[in-house]
Amino acid sequence: MKDRQNLVRRHLCWGWGGLLVFLLMGLGLELLHGFKVSAYLAADQETRRFLWVLAHAHGALLSLVNIAFAVTIPAMNLDAQRLPLISLGLLAALILIPAGFFTGGLAIYQGDPGAGIAMAPLGACVLILSTAVLLRILLRGR
Repeated sequence: MKDRQNLVRRHLCWGWGGLLVFLLMGLGLELLHGFKVSAYLAADQETRRFLWVLAHAHGALLSLVNIAFAVTIPAMNLDAQRLPLISLGLLAALILIPAGFFTGGLAIYQGDPGAGIAMAPLGACVLILSTAVLLRILLRGR
């Protein structure tokens, strides 16, 4: 029971904390637009802009996914052995996917993202696996 409460608290903290970070990132992107920063708005920076917007959007969405997971645990009375694995996967996705997009946009090579982009598909695989395991647990609970 205590482990379950800790898991709920962890995901609420990461979810709301992540949402704050990615909302601030969105504000930062708007400021880059507002101040017409050429390193962000120049025509040859389209890849960087795209990747940083993806980092912001995916980070905010994955923060909400972690909050939803925290709410799902007590709502469905989940006390499964695999919850720590799902938890780890959702937290890893929250870090890896936005970090991959953001770091991929730090250094652009002839229109292609930097090596950091490799974190995004890894995070996506972890997210898909965690979601599938959670869905399986929910469906078995019927």
